[in-house]
Amino acid sequence: MQPKTSPRDGSGFPFDHFPGIMPLWTGRFSCCRRKSHAVAVLAGNTGGIPAALPDLRPPGTFHRSVSTHSTTKVAPLTTNNETRAQIRRYFYAEHWKIGTIASELGVHPDTVRNAIESERFKSTQPLRASIVDPYIEYIRITLEQHPGLRATRIYQMVRGRGYSGSIVQLRRTVARLRPQKREAFLQLQVFPGEQAQVDWAHFGHVMVGRARRALSCFVMTLSYSRALYLEFFFDQTTENFLRGHVHAFEAWSGQPRVILYDNLKSAVLERRGNHILFNPRLIELSAHYHFAPRPCQVRRGNQKGRVERAIRYVRDSFWTGRTFTTLSECNRQAWLWCDQIAHPRRWPGGDHRTVADAFAEEQPRLLAPALHRFATDRIEAVHSHKTIYVRFDLNDYSIPPDAVGRPLTLVASDTSVRILDGQIEIARHARSYDRHQPVLDPVHQEALLKTKRKAIHFMPLGRLEQAVPESKTFLDQAFAHGESAAAQTSQLMKLLAHHGAVALRRAIAEALERNTPHAYSVAFLLRRQPRSTPLALDLSHHPEAQSLDVRTHDLETYDALARTQNNDDDSQQ
Repeated sequence: MQPKTSPRDGSGFPFDHFPGIMPLWTGRFSCCRRKSHAVAVLAGNTGGIPAALPDLRPPGTFHRSVSTHSTTKVAPLTTNNETRAQIRRYFYAEHWKIGTIASELGVHPDTVRNAIESERFKSTQPLRASIVDPYIEYIRITLEQHPGLRATRIYQMVRGRGYSGSIVQLRRTVARLRPQKREAFLQLQVFPGEQAQVDWAHFGHVMVGRARRALSCFVMTLSYSRALYLEFFFDQTTENFLRGHVHAFEAWSGQPRVILYDNLKSAVLERRGNHILFNPRLIELSAHYHFAPRPCQVRRGNQKGRVERAIRYVRDSFWTGRTFTTLSECNRQAWLWCDQIAHPRRWPGGDHRTVADAFAEEQPRLLAPALHRFATDRIEAVHSHKTIYVRFDLNDYSIPPDAVGRPLTLVASDTSVRILDGQIEIARHARSYDRHQPVLDPVHQEALLKTKRKAIHFMPLGRLEQAVPESKTFLDQAFAHGESAAAQTSQLMKLLAHHGAVALRRAIAEALERNTPHAYSVAFLLRRQPRSTPLALDLSHHPEAQSLDVRTHDLETYDALARTQNNDDDSQQ
């Protein structure tokens, strides 16, 4: 009987009618139809018995239904995610073979291989030998003995042993073989109000007049809430270190129970093992505010990592791009930044709160504030041998003439300098951070000039008062407005030499009427007046003339002499 017409690829041929002939694919593999795989052809129609099927395979091929290791790449068919997951489960979980999975799911074996990613585990290209390979064992042993040895030094060592490659290749090998020792740490857990951490941060140098001052920032942070207090100073002295504590405690209305420090000299004077010699001034401060100072271990910055991170935050968020003209302006901006940026930021202990919220919880648990402020002023013994000045911090501060030669006590804060004779304050000045600057109180100079009348002609202030009597009132008002009397006197002397006494007296009188007792105001008024050429008289080569004390006489004396002479002439006639 003639079979029904089947597809041209032979997949639908009824092989079951012909025993002894094995089909090369079944209905399950109907998706893999190829014209070149047709293997059975009917030869005539003799009694319904077909002729033997010729072998259509090319010589030398394997006798398999589908070539799984053929040299010709067969593009795997794409599958959906569900089929791919089922293939991987059969292979990795049930340990089915690739052919079994393909037969069960009706997919191509290459599709199964693609799903299980078997090609990843086959290395088709062998690793190439490197010029560093003969030295790897030597480099490994060297790094085990000396983990910190630099790659440049290892390069020199292997060069002497025959290495001819580049240092770039050697650097990669050293980086791969260098032992990595990373210490593990536990996260610090503290109670509210329990601990704070303190450290200094250096922010470069600034010019104050002629002085080059180091700008440092005192930083204190509460370990629980991460609340910050920072203040900038011109140095890292013990007095400023203590002053930063006092200001922080006042800003927080309390203080923590424990404060961690680095091993700086303001906190630790000496350390031998676990025995610590604290700075006596820090012990006094801790006794006054009832907290316990605790230093970190040597070279263990991680023990105060929260203040280290806070300093980095200050550098990145506050300091970068910041401009200021005075130290007080810098601190004003820093405290404003704390209130507006640092404290409203997200609390590191949880996303649902801010640092300000955590500090509101911590503040009631701080120790109660002290009843009075701890004294942080610097106290020094000073002595003046000849002049009415004592030196402190590169500047000279005036004292009364009768205090010259006696032992005195200088008390310096961050804003003022006081000089005591025993328990009595004899002088008070605004602190100057310039250098070689005389800070003069006109009262002290006037008291000296009263004792030495001739000295007035050798002093700029004396010559100025002699030529322009109004200058005394002018300098008093300028000093009351916060100006330096010495600087104002120097500027007025220059104006006197350039414009003369008459023009200067008019300008000073007008400046006093306008209530502008400043030298630059007098200079402005002089520029508005008609300029007259001053008499140039140089006495630099005649020092004896400079020391002459010439008193002015009343001109009426000459009139009286003239009248007497006229009367004598009339009597003779």
